[in-house]
Amino acid sequence: MPRPTAHAVHLVSRPDGAPTAGNFAFVEERVPALAAGEALVENTHQSVDPYMREEMEEGGWELHAPLEGRTLGRVVESRAGTLPVGALVFHRQAWRTHSVVTAGSASPLPDLDGVPLSAHLSVLGGTGLSAWVGLTRIARLQPGETVFISAAAGGVGTAAGQFARLLGAGRIIGSTGSAAKAAHLTGHLGFDAAFDYHDGPIADRLREAAPEGLHVYLDNVGGDHLEGAISAIRDHGRIAWCGAVAQYNHLGNPPAAPRNLFDVVGRSLRLEGFLVRDHRDAHPELYEFLVPHLRSGAVVPDETIVDGFEHVVDAFLGMLRGTNTGKMIVRLAE
Repeated sequence: MPRPTAHAVHLVSRPDGAPTAGNFAFVEERVPALAAGEALVENTHQSVDPYMREEMEEGGWELHAPLEGRTLGRVVESRAGTLPVGALVFHRQAWRTHSVVTAGSASPLPDLDGVPLSAHLSVLGGTGLSAWVGLTRIARLQPGETVFISAAAGGVGTAAGQFARLLGAGRIIGSTGSAAKAAHLTGHLGFDAAFDYHDGPIADRLREAAPEGLHVYLDNVGGDHLEGAISAIRDHGRIAWCGAVAQYNHLGNPPAAPRNLFDVVGRSLRLEGFLVRDHRDAHPELYEFLVPHLRSGAVVPDETIVDGFEHVVDAFLGMLRGTNTGKMIVRLAE
């Protein structure tokens, strides 16, 4: 019997500035026969994330080869006893309709009644874990404190705003790229204030939103946002640096460092960067904290779902341009 055909996306060239669809190619691949210990997964959902822009550079993803990323799927053929047919699994062999995995590279998903499957790529996945680690382990947010979240309408930002409210933050402020997104943050996600960063200097907007200063900043942008937050944060404030979307398309010529960076010393601030992959041990505590709130409706996964594998590149490029609200996810199959 002939093996099924899978569809995949390969990176075929490195971007010069902002990536384009021309940097990618759709290819067909014949699914190989399974070896002992392997399983074939039909992928159902794929995450597209800002870090993938860095992977497009030299030293990241290889050209003309399968790409990686967070993915959910269902086992449709198996020679691995721990991955039975029908099991839903998480793995990182993304950008393809079918993946051959092993028990070491795929994790069965827990059965969580009342929790949508896509949440395992948003608030329960690496996106939510980034927000959780940034707030609780790095910034150590305390009840009553004022927190500022940049790129607040993205996947990490929308999770962090909801988590901060449940953790007892006194005031939650977000920056985003449009007035409509700012209204979404305050109208639907519990932010106390939000602003379009195009409307003026970040420091001025923060002083308006938090005249008594910030205690915590969760940074997803870098650049002028970091400079503005340093200006507006209180003495002994904490900055958890998660991402730097301001420079992802300028990796060869990044923006200048914040001009007030020495204030980190003069005002006894703490600025710490982190990679979520170094905090995988925090996943159980995220599940323990979040699953009851998901079931009760206190937290609603904020997601933009794009249907169809043929749109995965468009979804990735759109995410980089900010066309999504919340986590951008591609639904590959039901």
